[in-house]
Amino acid sequence: MPISRPANPKVNPTGESIEPAQKPARVEPEPQGPRVSAILTGYNQAPALRRAVQALERSRDRERLEILVVDCGSSDESTALDTDFPAINMLRLPHHLGAARAMNIATRTAKADLLFYLSPNVEVAPETVTALADRLQPDPDAPETDVAAVCPLLVDAEGHPASSIHAIPTRAELQAAARGVELPTVPLDVTQESIAIAYPELDAVLIRKHFVRSMNYFDQRFGHYWADADLAMQIRRAGKQIRLFPAIRATYHRAPDPLEGDPLARADRVSGAAALVGKYEGTVAALSFRLGAVLSALARFDLGMVGKLTGGQKLDGSQAA
Repeated sequence: MPISRPANPKVNPTGESIEPAQKPARVEPEPQGPRVSAILTGYNQAPALRRAVQALERSRDRERLEILVVDCGSSDESTALDTDFPAINMLRLPHHLGAARAMNIATRTAKADLLFYLSPNVEVAPETVTALADRLQPDPDAPETDVAAVCPLLVDAEGHPASSIHAIPTRAELQAAARGVELPTVPLDVTQESIAIAYPELDAVLIRKHFVRSMNYFDQRFGHYWADADLAMQIRRAGKQIRLFPAIRATYHRAPDPLEGDPLARADRVSGAAALVGKYEGTVAALSFRLGAVLSALARFDLGMVGKLTGGQKLDGSQAA
């Protein structure tokens, strides 16, 4: 029986048949995880959160950006934010546990190696997140620099600088801040390419996740206030820098503090300042700080505050250690 052969085989000039070339198998690119995780914590700030998330959604390289929103027990429309923005990761807390704990929950959830702590009052430009990430992590294979965190320049609606940048606070400044006096700010020379800064509030700060892990996350003794100051002091202690880049900008929309007038929040602010003093100056200094705050409350006949301070109460109703 004759052997069947393919019809019309291709031959080369020597008369040998040529088999069709096999096409190389298509290699699908491996999916990349997020490069940056943006973390927002909010409490009854639905309009601000909506504006902040809308701006993040317009970011360049949006597919490499994870957006996490922590709702601290709000009673407004904040809890339904992921209905309109299904691509975000919404974390709902049963009540206000304080910023330190809320940020820790989000930090442990975040998938990226770079964390962008962002206030609901900040509206980023489309290039803000990527530009900051490029400054902090210019090359994944490059050795790490001494820069632990980077910030944009915050500006108001008219374009005037609005960043809240401080020196590391002294005990006297903390005592005044515990009474409601704002910390003094540091003037910025925005003509420079970048500026080394000591203490930015966590309105818009991009930091390496492993640094936050290395300090065992945010110290929850601070409740709602002063975790940002502790972060700044930890970065300085580690011999690292925080740099602000004036050419990278975001808009800061000044708004009332949703906790303004809350007596527990006021007590939390004082207890957190005492915890900060104790962490860096010792237990005796912390007791002296707290005693001064108690005597000040007694002088105002604010017995409710005296009880909260002597009990070391925090915003979540627990007792400060």
